[in-house]
Amino acid sequence: MVEGVIGIIVAPIVIFLIFVAPIWLVMHYRSKKQVAQGLSQEEFAALTELANKAEVMAERIQTLEAILDAEAPQWRNRA
Repeated sequence: MVEGVIGIIVAPIVIFLIFVAPIWLVMHYRSKKQVAQGLSQEEFAALTELANKAEVMAERIQTLEAILDAEAPQWRNRA
């Protein structure tokens, strides 16, 4: 009875240690290496483009808010 329960517990642990753990370790340290290397040229370019678009969008929002403040001063209280 006890041997059956131990077998049920030991079998998944052994399978995990043989198959899953090594793959998990390799993938973990591979991703750590990529993070340590920093951004690639493409990623940096995409990040720069997104930052520029965010700045333009912030300016447009400020302009729209200024127009709304001038034309409908109570617009902020409606929300």
